[in-house]
Amino acid sequence: MGVITFTEEFTSPVPAGRLFKAFVLDFDNLLPKLMPQAFKSIETIKGDGGPGTIKKLNFTEGDGAKYLKHRIDALDKEKMIYNYTLIEGDGMDKVESVSYEIKYEASPDGGCKGTSVNKYYPKPGVKLDEEKIKEAKAKAMGVYKAVEAYLLTNPDVYA
Repeated sequence: MGVITFTEEFTSPVPAGRLFKAFVLDFDNLLPKLMPQAFKSIETIKGDGGPGTIKKLNFTEGDGAKYLKHRIDALDKEKMIYNYTLIEGDGMDKVESVSYEIKYEASPDGGCKGTSVNKYYPKPGVKLDEEKIKEAKAKAMGVYKAVEAYLLTNPDVYA
């Protein structure tokens, strides 16, 4: 089976710069504070936060996966582009990796428009269950919505 690709566009009333700062630049600090029921910690294993950096996301007990590691492939603060690849972790028994390409753009209403391209690379001979992928994506959207809600209720944060 070949690569499975999902492309999604999303909008937010939060300005692009604030969302990028929170969800990309301060991800390590914000998510364990905002969602301690899901994220135990996020640590940098290698690198300085730019391309090539490897981060480990440690999840709380009972969440299914104990950890995931991802590698930052591209980070453009001016164009608000962030690309990373999941390279290791629990629950990756059927995929070699998953790559994410995310771009935030300002919208005329003061909020932003985003684009996300996710590519799932299955291990040889494995057929991926698209329903399970959709479930995982819905869980990730919950994290996004929690960050968005936090920013909407705290307008001075990441201003």
